[in-house]
Amino acid sequence: MSRAFLVVLDSAGCGHAPDAASFGDEGANTLLHIHERVGLKMPNLMRLGLGQAVGISDVKPEGLHGVAREVSLGKDTPSGHWELSGVPVPWDWHYFPDTTPSFPPEISAQVAKFCGTDGILGDCHASGTEIIERLGEEHMRTGKPICYTSADSVFQIAAHEESFGLDRLQQLCQHMAPILHAMNVGRVIARPFIGTDASSFERTKNRHDYAMEVPSPTLLDWAKADGRATYGIGKIGDIFSGRGVDENRKGFDDVLMGHLSNLVDEAPDGALVFANFVEFDSLYGHRRDPEGYAAHLEWFDAAIGPILAKLRAGDLMLFTADHGNDPTWEGTEHTREQVPVIGAGVGAKDIGQVMFVDVAASVADHLGLSERGPGRSFL
Repeated sequence: MSRAFLVVLDSAGCGHAPDAASFGDEGANTLLHIHERVGLKMPNLMRLGLGQAVGISDVKPEGLHGVAREVSLGKDTPSGHWELSGVPVPWDWHYFPDTTPSFPPEISAQVAKFCGTDGILGDCHASGTEIIERLGEEHMRTGKPICYTSADSVFQIAAHEESFGLDRLQQLCQHMAPILHAMNVGRVIARPFIGTDASSFERTKNRHDYAMEVPSPTLLDWAKADGRATYGIGKIGDIFSGRGVDENRKGFDDVLMGHLSNLVDEAPDGALVFANFVEFDSLYGHRRDPEGYAAHLEWFDAAIGPILAKLRAGDLMLFTADHGNDPTWEGTEHTREQVPVIGAGVGAKDIGQVMFVDVAASVADHLGLSERGPGRSFL
């Protein structure tokens, strides 16, 4: 029985979407601009067809290749992943204004009341690493949590894992999540960090996303309904609120690559493995670091080579992205982009322009699932 591995390179977009101008992103192109700035040596994914999807190679590809377009009105993680799994977002997300303060007073008051403090820190749009460096020492001194947002529909809370407490941070996020979800804020994210001062602060692997519930069954649910084993790697369990996931394996990207390798060895016939590699986005896209992004892409490509070689006859491994985050672009936010769709296990095939929901339909088609969703299979 066939298996399927759906692998998301978080933020690895390949050109502005048709509606990018309405997001302020016309001209953004994450992978092309990295290649133009730094150069990309990715022989494994280029061999499959990444170069054709990005427009940087005319070498005849050996794998499935094309470009996918999103219809959900967002450029964020839940929108992208939900739609890739067959469920476009049926509502408008709530976004906080780029002002200081950013949050309604009643939201800030709820956070402070839970913590027993006379206020919060931050209350603005910010880069996660920058705001921890700027406010981390005051947070440790006062106990006030650091609350910030971005151009995404998100409420993030940073706190010191030891002085504030990881359990306490997670309890705070659990308390705030239903309040913010009722406003159509997509995610509340716990952002723990460690260190003794601004020069040593660093975020830990214990991030946790408290996401809104997906409004209808996804590819993961379809697979479970048909009795298939389902695995999440990285943020997948958080993005889908644990729904449809039998087992989720977490860690930094190097650890996640080990999980993916192990599941290629271990996953039973008929299994679905859904993976997210987030550090392209979190460490390099938001920090506008094209050199670091390029190096991480090349690390990924080198590491995926031996894994591709282990795929069984009948396996499908698709590589795609959920949005863009052009590290050469202005600001620090995601960019509204189309994404590459590259596949191993089904031979050479140019699928051209497809939609995000077609990815879910194609994986379901490959697995022989009863449900296909609104998309059309490109297999």
